[in-house]
Amino acid sequence: MTRTDWKIAPPDVEAANAARARVDALTKPLGSLGRIEALAVQLSAIAGRVVDRAYDRKAILIGAGDHGVTEEGVSAYPAEVTPQMVDAFLGGHAAINAFARAAHADVYVANFGVCGPGGPPDQLLGLCVAPRPANFARGPAMTAGQAAAALAAGARAVDEVLARAPYDVLALGDMGIGNTTSAAALVAILTGADAAGVTGRGTGIGDERLARKREIVAAAAARFPARAAGDAEFAMAVAAGVGGFEIVGLAGAILAAAARRVPIVLDGYIVAAAALIAQRIAPVAIGYCIAAHRSQEPGHRIALEALALEPLFDLGLRLGEASGAALALPIVEAASRMIAEMQTFAEAGVATETGAAPS
Repeated sequence: MTRTDWKIAPPDVEAANAARARVDALTKPLGSLGRIEALAVQLSAIAGRVVDRAYDRKAILIGAGDHGVTEEGVSAYPAEVTPQMVDAFLGGHAAINAFARAAHADVYVANFGVCGPGGPPDQLLGLCVAPRPANFARGPAMTAGQAAAALAAGARAVDEVLARAPYDVLALGDMGIGNTTSAAALVAILTGADAAGVTGRGTGIGDERLARKREIVAAAAARFPARAAGDAEFAMAVAAGVGGFEIVGLAGAILAAAARRVPIVLDGYIVAAAALIAQRIAPVAIGYCIAAHRSQEPGHRIALEALALEPLFDLGLRLGEASGAALALPIVEAASRMIAEMQTFAEAGVATETGAAPS
């Protein structure tokens, strides 16, 4: 059975109102910092108080998992690239490592279902549910028990990361060859969107492979009639049917971080699919999520609309591995510094309008 005791409190409305009042009183024209102002208000609602310090302790958690559906030729890369890239993350020479250093963030990898990778235990979290899910083009990707285990493993990953340091913010990313096929099936089923419309080229596949990928996603979606939002058991049935261990694990990470009142920066399409699972289980958890960017995958826009999240930027990214989320972390820190470190007109003794002194 799906956990029902996540104990996620709604973001604090009173804290949000107090934060908005302070932001509006800061030494700047009203609304002149746009989305940064809204982000500071959201961070305060998440914290349950007006943010009063810099959010400079940043962690990045990458969920990794193999996918049985790669047997269908849906990716431009073979399945063994997944553990090879995990090794690259742990070695510190992948794109995410470069971006994490720029953002002054620590990188962790949760192995939810990858054959073979090893690494330093201070960076690699061994939470493997099984070597890989089954090929969902031929049957269910996993059992109900495995789906529940993956969700719980994601929660444990957050517990382990936050036990290492009192991080202010958590960015989530993914690694798993074949996982855009799984994400597309999840998004099609959980949003009711057309399968072709949510299925993109992933690693850059050609027309023939794209046609096969769309065929697989459409067939999977046809196995699940639409169900109303908020149906946790349905979400877990869909996750078991077409999900990947890392996608379900990331859903568990979202729920666990929200329960701890930690802001969650979502990366691209795969993490958005995980957020759709989390939304069905505990809709309030999405109030703790910040969408970093809009990727080139066509289904990402549809997923973000279903989550009612507006991304911070669109740089044409489609790499995954938390690359976009890492780039958003300095923006989150900037929002926290704005509300914590700027003075109000009254505090600074600056006139609020021509010829007037602050009261």
